[in-house]
Amino acid sequence: MQTESIKIENVTVAYQATPVIWNINVSMNKGKLTAILGPNGAGKSTLLNAMLHLIKPISGDIQFSIEDEWHAFQNVQKHIAYVPQNSSVDWDFPTTVLDVVVMGRYAHLGWLKRPKKKDYEIAEEKLNEVGMLPFKDRQISQLSGGQRQRVFLARALTQEAAIYLLDEPLAGVDIKTEKVIMSLLRDLVKQNKTVVVVHHDLQTVEEYFDDVIFLNHEIIEHGPVETTFIEENIQETYRRDRNAEGVEV
Repeated sequence: MQTESIKIENVTVAYQATPVIWNINVSMNKGKLTAILGPNGAGKSTLLNAMLHLIKPISGDIQFSIEDEWHAFQNVQKHIAYVPQNSSVDWDFPTTVLDVVVMGRYAHLGWLKRPKKKDYEIAEEKLNEVGMLPFKDRQISQLSGGQRQRVFLARALTQEAAIYLLDEPLAGVDIKTEKVIMSLLRDLVKQNKTVVVVHHDLQTVEEYFDDVIFLNHEIIEHGPVETTFIEENIQETYRRDRNAEGVEV
C-alpha cells in the first residue's frame, strides 16, 4: 500500500502572468525515490520551487504529510530538505565546507541560536558519508562541481528531514559522485523518507528510481517506473513544445 507524503492539487504557477505549469495534480510517496522528468523549460524546477514556497502558485494547494498528519509548508519547513541546482548557488561566498553543512542544523536550532558541538559532530558525520570530510576546512569556491554537490547533499542530510527535494543533483558530476549520491538517496528511502529528484538522464531512470512524474507544463503521466516509464509517455512528454512564450524554467 502506497503512503502519500506530498499532495499537489490544481496548482498553477505563472511568471509575469504567463503560466509556466498548470493544473498540476500529483502525489509523491513516502519510502520511494521519485524522478521528475521533462524537457528543458518544462517547469520541473518551477514545480519544486512552488513546493518549497520559493514561488507562490496563483491557484491550488500543496500539502505535506509528517507523522501521518497533513500540513502546509510553513508548518513543516524544518522537515523538508532542499538541494538546489549547482548553477543557482553563489560559490564565491566566503565560507568553508563545514560551515555550509552546519547550516542544515539551523532548521532545528533557529537562526538566532549558535550551533553546538553536537551539531558540528553531525555535520562532520554527514561529510564523511559523502566522502568530503578531508575538505571540511576548504573554501567552497575551491571545490569542483561534483564536490559541491556532495557538500550540499551533506547539508541536506544534516537536517535529518523527512522529505528531500533535489534539483538536478547529478548534473555535471562524475560517475563516481553520481554513484555516491544515488547510494545515499537509496539509503534515505530505506529509512522510509520521501526523496524527489528533478532528473535529466533518461538512460538511468530504470536503474535509479521507483516512481516517475512526466511533466511538460502539465502532468503527462505519473506512477511506478515499471508501468509508467514507457515509450508512449516518453514521446508524449518530449515531443511537444508546450511553452508558447519560450519561458526558460
